[in-house]
Amino acid sequence: MAEDDIHDDLPRESGPAGGWGSMRGIAQVFGESWPTPGVLESLGRQNKPGGFMCSSCAWPKPANYKAFEFCENGAKATLWESTTARCRPDFWDDHTVAELLDWTDHQIESTGRLTHPMRYDAKTDRYVEVNWEEAFADIAAKLGELPPDDVVFYSSGHAGLEASYLWALLARLYGTNNLPQSSNMCHETTSVNLQKVIGSPVGTVIWEDLEKTDCFFFFGQNPGTNSPRFLHPLKEAKDRGARIVTFNPVREQGLVSFVDPQNPLDMAMGRETTISDQYHQLKAGTDIAAILGVAKAVVEADDAAGGTVIDWDFLREHATGHEDFIAHARAADWGAITAECGLDEGALRDAARVYMEARSVIGVYGMGLTQQAHGADNIGMLVNLLLLRGNIGRPGAGMCPVRGHSNVQGQRTVGIAEKADLVPLDRLAEMFDFDPPREDGTHVVDAGQGILEGRIRAILCLGGNLLRALPDTGRLEKTWRDQDLTVMVSTKLNRSHLYPGRTAYILPCLARTEEDEQATGNQYISIEDSFSMIHGSQGHRSPASDHLKSELAIVAGIAQALTPASPRRPWAEWVDDYSRVRDLIEATYPDDFRDFNARLNRPGGFWRDNPAHHRIWKTESGRAEFTVPERLNALSFEPEPGRYTLLTMRSNDQFNTTIYGYSDRFRGIEGTRDVLLMNAADMEREGLSHGDRVALLGDAGDGVERRLGGLEVIRFEMPEGTVGSYYPECNVLVPMGLHDRASKTPGSKAVPVRIAREAAAG
Repeated sequence: MAEDDIHDDLPRESGPAGGWGSMRGIAQVFGESWPTPGVLESLGRQNKPGGFMCSSCAWPKPANYKAFEFCENGAKATLWESTTARCRPDFWDDHTVAELLDWTDHQIESTGRLTHPMRYDAKTDRYVEVNWEEAFADIAAKLGELPPDDVVFYSSGHAGLEASYLWALLARLYGTNNLPQSSNMCHETTSVNLQKVIGSPVGTVIWEDLEKTDCFFFFGQNPGTNSPRFLHPLKEAKDRGARIVTFNPVREQGLVSFVDPQNPLDMAMGRETTISDQYHQLKAGTDIAAILGVAKAVVEADDAAGGTVIDWDFLREHATGHEDFIAHARAADWGAITAECGLDEGALRDAARVYMEARSVIGVYGMGLTQQAHGADNIGMLVNLLLLRGNIGRPGAGMCPVRGHSNVQGQRTVGIAEKADLVPLDRLAEMFDFDPPREDGTHVVDAGQGILEGRIRAILCLGGNLLRALPDTGRLEKTWRDQDLTVMVSTKLNRSHLYPGRTAYILPCLARTEEDEQATGNQYISIEDSFSMIHGSQGHRSPASDHLKSELAIVAGIAQALTPASPRRPWAEWVDDYSRVRDLIEATYPDDFRDFNARLNRPGGFWRDNPAHHRIWKTESGRAEFTVPERLNALSFEPEPGRYTLLTMRSNDQFNTTIYGYSDRFRGIEGTRDVLLMNAADMEREGLSHGDRVALLGDAGDGVERRLGGLEVIRFEMPEGTVGSYYPECNVLVPMGLHDRASKTPGSKAVPVRIAREAAAG
């Protein structure tokens, strides 16, 4: 059968990223959520000084902003939270928790904004209204009965720096460093390994570097779905002649072509910008081999040119371990490299040619590198490649990890961290007159394991949908309700609320778009983006309910009820005036937050600075450190017949666990999320046809049965041996123990599975 015939019934992308498809996607969510009047004004204020910062991704906000500084996903997030639908206490007159377990994630969140604090009543299996003071007092009483080490204070990336700082203070006053956050599940690999090899736990580039680079190398990141505003600087880079090379198992439309929605001529003519000059679909989990192949081609070119390709002056002055890595690359076998990653030698040499011709290269990556069993080796290899030609610490070059949630990086900056050595505990002790715990707390994966084993007895969540986001969801659902206390700070109902502990509270909070009126007026909060820029954010819409509190006020309310009164800890005064909390942040982290309040609303934000950006290496050696990989892949398992590598994906119509709808137009999949994307050759080997129903079976070899059924097989352009399906549904297949060896980031991008046919419906 000819290749064209094989792919005749493949789902087709409905067009480039951006363009009219983006407008239709926004319109669909608008039509379903029926947002409050004035939402268009809200969108006009989004990601601008004096306005509010998007609650979706952490992409930076430029100083020279455009008329519309939001993308499709950012608009959907704002529309979704601005809905006129309300989940009031009387919702529970007609529904029980058990009934809602059969609802989809989309249906659960479509109930609308939460309006009142609620307490779970086990006798009726319903949530019932409670007043704030009673909730705070009861939560404090329950916490007082538990050992602090048995309690987890989790945070998603939603809360601002001010609430996050007080959340961390509250946990430590209570007596624990059990402060995991959503970074543990996505970019903890970045935090751990970048710190090790370049002395910075975050990316090194700033906005100006995007404007100066002439080359991007992408690995495992999908801007079209996860950070669409990135597409604008990519288009501008292509317009000035920059080149883009992409390595990704799936052809993501945002890295294929883009129509700029803010360019009337492009929109009218449907004029597309081709984004990637080269697109290499490697097997999932084999980035180490692919990067080694590119590096080997660079080393061979340098050998042939008498040492004029590699930046030897930079290496001699700034690096260590380069001799060992270069020797390793020189000795690497091309046959082993190509067999591992599924790309031929010519493709890897083509990528290397672009790399060598570029003056300045930015390495961009996402969870395709971090969420693997040896993700730290992936990060180290990308650093190796950039260092070969001095592409870290100079204009237009550097490491660019793209963060997911809007303030996930900033929360770590102000003390939400389970590792005690990341926090200035002596300074906190002096400022707040207490003895902070000195032992490390629990990582979110360890917290999940603790819930499975019954060791964790309470979890308090500052935002998020943690049960749905964690690995091993099916097993966790059986033990989550055994906890003595669960507390969720939320804007909408989500699936985690349907697994209440013995005592359980839902505490509704303000959205970013809403006014936060306190004694000194409408308050600003602040967030940190992926480029370490700090931005002020102020809402302007009327709150969805008079009974809502801000995240900071909720944290302070629990703290007042739980901790002894002290003149050093005036919680009520901090609620009255958030600038006083920013003064505390500045006093705790003076180098990062100098003149915090004065610089809060600087266009483009103010920079925390980054030593590696200036080629100051805060590593053990004082230099940038090359690493030599011990393996060619980042997998936790060996290949064998019938075993596939599952790549979990997000659709165009979701953000993290929030499902806006059922349109994944970039992959041509409409009306369902129950799909399995497979290569035609793999389908033939399994005896499957397009449209067959199958189940995925976990194949981790740990003796635990994991199964996800009801999946429709979709013939798709994937590498052989790699299959794809959606997150978070696939979390039931991800073992809690499958994670990066250095950081414990879940290995959701390379999960071992097998396929079982299911009987046809009817």
